[in-house]
Amino acid sequence: MNRCDDFVTLELDEVLYGIPVERVQEILDVCKVSLMPNAPDYMLGVIDLRGENVPIVDLRILMGLAPKADTAQTRFIVVQLQSGVADSVIGVRTDRVIDVAQLDAGALQPLSEGQKLAWDGLSVLGIGRRNGALISVIDLEGLFARKLNIAQRAPNHPEPEEAA
Repeated sequence: MNRCDDFVTLELDEVLYGIPVERVQEILDVCKVSLMPNAPDYMLGVIDLRGENVPIVDLRILMGLAPKADTAQTRFIVVQLQSGVADSVIGVRTDRVIDVAQLDAGALQPLSEGQKLAWDGLSVLGIGRRNGALISVIDLEGLFARKLNIAQRAPNHPEPEEAA
């Protein structure tokens, strides 16, 4: 069992998820998104956040759910991804942000049975409970790892050569 701090709790298709609050930069109402040509289906586009370009990713699509139209409760959660050398700021679109809360008894447990079910669980830090309801705490780097690492460069953008 791991001791955990506060989490921003959110909802996708009436299922509860959490993101560690220290990873959340801010929560925004839905705003105009500039589409990017040839972007993957999970990337909605880019927003201007006080002069910074922030890509917006549809968390539903990234997690294998069907797209859904925006509602009055739809929010963008701006998060920091830690990618080793430099951090990245990315916005994730979610159906609803509920609140900032601690898990019941402050406990986060791994889902070790996932390996037995041929599921690597890379996108989940662990499972907790809030007011008795299950909350899957999202591992941001794990969730984005496959998408960021499998990106192939176009022929006119080769990999940089290593110095000899």
